[in-house]
Amino acid sequence: MQSLWNDTEAATFGTDLLGKRVYTSRLLGRNPALVLHGGGNTSVKITEQDFFGELVELCYVKGSGWDLATIERAGFSPVRQTALIKMSKLATMSDEDMVTQQRAAMTNPNAPAASIEAILHAILPFRFVDHSHANAISALTCAADGEARVQELYGKRVIVVPYVMPGFILAKTIAELIAGRDLRMEGIQGMVLLKHGLFTFDDEARKSYELHIEMVTMAEEWLAGRAGVSPATSEAGILPESVDLASLAKLRRAVSKVRGFPQIARLNASPEAVGYANLANVAEFGTRGPLTPDHSIRTKRAPAFIGDDIDASVQKFANDYAAYFQRHANGQTMLDAAPRFAIWPGQGIVSFGDTLKDAKIVFDIAESTAATVQLGEAVGGWEPLPEKDIFEIEYWDLEQAKLRKGPARKVHQGKVALVTGCAAGIGFAIAESLAEQGAQVVGLDIDKDIPAIMAKIGGIGIVVNLTEDQPVQDAIDFTVREFGGIDIVVSNAGIFPKNDHLDAMAQTDWDRTLMINLTSHQKLMNKVIPFVKQGLDASIIFVGSRNFKAPGPGASAYSCSKAALTQLCRVAALELAPHQIRVNIVHPDAVFDTKLWTPEALLKSATRYNMTVEEYKTKNLMKVEIKSKDIGNMVAAMASPLFAKVTGAQIPVDGGNDRVI
Repeated sequence: MQSLWNDTEAATFGTDLLGKRVYTSRLLGRNPALVLHGGGNTSVKITEQDFFGELVELCYVKGSGWDLATIERAGFSPVRQTALIKMSKLATMSDEDMVTQQRAAMTNPNAPAASIEAILHAILPFRFVDHSHANAISALTCAADGEARVQELYGKRVIVVPYVMPGFILAKTIAELIAGRDLRMEGIQGMVLLKHGLFTFDDEARKSYELHIEMVTMAEEWLAGRAGVSPATSEAGILPESVDLASLAKLRRAVSKVRGFPQIARLNASPEAVGYANLANVAEFGTRGPLTPDHSIRTKRAPAFIGDDIDASVQKFANDYAAYFQRHANGQTMLDAAPRFAIWPGQGIVSFGDTLKDAKIVFDIAESTAATVQLGEAVGGWEPLPEKDIFEIEYWDLEQAKLRKGPARKVHQGKVALVTGCAAGIGFAIAESLAEQGAQVVGLDIDKDIPAIMAKIGGIGIVVNLTEDQPVQDAIDFTVREFGGIDIVVSNAGIFPKNDHLDAMAQTDWDRTLMINLTSHQKLMNKVIPFVKQGLDASIIFVGSRNFKAPGPGASAYSCSKAALTQLCRVAALELAPHQIRVNIVHPDAVFDTKLWTPEALLKSATRYNMTVEEYKTKNLMKVEIKSKDIGNMVAAMASPLFAKVTGAQIPVDGGNDRVI
C-alpha cells in the first residue's frame, strides 16, 4: 500500500490544522482497503477562541454520517476536550447520555453529531488520530492467534486491545490501559483493536497518516508471505450471456418477500467472485460473520448461501437468523430476516438493497469481504467476532440510528421498471414519474439520445428498434442482469402516421403503423412476461388512445392499431391474472406538450375549429389542459398498490370526451 500524500494537493486544503485534517482524512477514505462507505474516523485537537474570545481546547472529530472520502471542514464536530476527558473518567455512561453530553459540549450546535469514538480520540495524547477498519488488519487479527500475530509484527510500537464494544466501553478500556503511561516515551505509535481495526497517531497530520499506511502494509506483506495460495478465480467469471437470469429473478423475488419490500439485486460475476463462490467449503467459512463489526448494519450477521433450491436456501437463512435473534435478544424487536448478500456457487455473489445505491454499497462490502475472508482462512483460519458481539453491534441503537436517517420510503422504491418509447412526451413523463417515486427505470427507444435522456432521471437508456426481436431480448436480459428482475412494464412506443383516407393510404404506412403500434408490443410481451412473473407487485400498463373508441377520418391505421392494442391488453389481463400480474391500459387524449404538437400545428388545428390555441387545448368537457405529466402520474399510480386489485381496466385521461363517454 502506497502513501497518497502529495504536497501540491495538500496545499489546496490550507496550512491550518483542520485543513490538514480534512486532507489526510480524504486520503484514508480514498482507499477502499482502509475505509469503505463511511467506516473509520479521524480527529485533530485544536486550541482556538470561542465566541467570547476565550481560548478553548477542542477535539475536532469526524461527524456522524460523513464519509472520510468526501469529508469537508463542516464534517468535523468541535467538542470541548475538558468535557470529553471528564466523560472518560465516569464509571458508567449510557449511550443516550454520551450522545447528549457530546452534543452539549460542542461549540457549534449546528455541526453534525460527534463520532461515537469522540471520547477515545480525546484521551489519546496526540494532536492527530487516524482510525480505520483496514482489511489487512481484519485478516491478521480475526484468528485464534491474532494477538500473538500483532505482537510479532509490530512489537512494542502498538498497544494491543482485545475486542470490546465501541463507544464508551472502548474509550473506558483504553483510558485504563494508558493511565499513568507516557506513550511518547514508550514509542507507542498506534493501537490494534483485535477483530476491529487500527489506530495511529502523531502530532503531525502526514506522519499519523503515513504511520497508518506503513502498519497496514506490514500486515499485507505478512499475510502475503503466509497465504501460500492465490485467490480463487474462475477463468473469466460468468459471461453476460451465461448468467442464469431466470434464477436471478427468482432469488431476488425470494429475498424481497422475506425483506417485505422489493429489492434491487446486483450480481457480481467477476472471476474472483465466482471463484470464491465455488470454493468447496465456502458455505461454512464464508458465512461465519462480517468482515468488521460496523459492516453488520449493512450486511447483517452473515451472508446467505444459495444451494440448488433457491426458495429453501433463502428460507433457511431467515430461519437461522430468527434463531440467532432468539439466542441473544434482550427486549429488542427483531429486524427483517432477509440476507443482504448471498454466495451463489456457479454464479458469484449477489447483493441486495432497497435502492440501487444501497445495493451498490453492499456489493462493495461483499466484494471486499470475500477477498479478505478467503485470505484469512488461507493463513490459519478465519475467526470473526462471536455472534453475541455481532448481535450487540447489529442491534446497537447508535448504529441503527445511522440507517434511520434516510428519507421516507417511496411508493416504487426497489422496483424495476421497463418503459418503451420514452425519449420525449408522454413516454418520458411516465419514466420520470416512476423514477420520482423510487423505481429504477430502464428506457427503450429508437432515439439515439435515449441514454442521455434517461440519465437525467437516474435511469438507463438503451437504443432499441422495438420491431426487432434480438435487440429487445438483449435489452430485457440486460435489465434483469443489472437489477435482478422486472416489476413494471409500460408499453408505450407508437407513431401517428400522416392522415390519409383509406383509398389514398400507402400500404407501407398501414403496415409500419401496425408493426410499431401493435406487433412490437406483442413481441415485447412474449419476451418480458417470463420475468414479470417473478416480479414484485407486478404490473403491465399499455398506453392506448382516445381513438380506439372515437376514431376520426383519415386515422384508420392509428385507430385500428390502438383498438387492437386494447384487445391485446384485455387478453393479457385474462392470461396473467392467475400469476397476480395486473394488466391495464391508459387512454390519453389531446396531450399537446409533445414534439408532435408544434406551435404551428396547434394554431392550424385551433383555427380549423374556429378556436384560440388556449380554447383548443381545453376543448374537453372539464375545460382543463391535459399534459404529459398527467399521464405519467396516472401510470405511476396504476403501477402502485392503489391499483392492487384492478386488472383489465381502461382508464381515460382526457378531461372528459362526449364521444367516449
